[in-house]
Amino acid sequence: MTAQSGKDLLVKVDMDGSGQFETIAGLRATRLSFNAETVDVTSLESTGGWRELLSGAGVRTAAISGSGVFRDATTDERARAIFWSGELPDFQVVIPDFGIIEGPFQITSIEYAGSHDGEASYEMAMASAGALTFTAI
Repeated sequence: MTAQSGKDLLVKVDMDGSGQFETIAGLRATRLSFNAETVDVTSLESTGGWRELLSGAGVRTAAISGSGVFRDATTDERARAIFWSGELPDFQVVIPDFGIIEGPFQITSIEYAGSHDGEASYEMAMASAGALTFTAI
């Protein structure tokens, strides 16, 4: 895999529940993280006192965060509506030359900021809310 431009990592939202995804407007920086909790099953009988983990157990989560400039586009309006309604729509994260992660996410925070001599900006965070799929590209 060769180096990729950060602007090619896209976060898209299902606009109306029909599977029509649009890139969230104004994003300048995005981040996707995956986590898996462990279930420790170590006992006095564990070989050499080494910790043992239960395979396939634990909770898996994903988180998306991003920041950008406020553009008052239809995707901005959709994100606000999702937050206020508590809806769990599907999102897509396109990772260049790797794949697409898709599934339901909850918008857990939206922060708006601005200064008198600059553009309005925002930060948004999302947490996975169900099973995610991966499609290689």
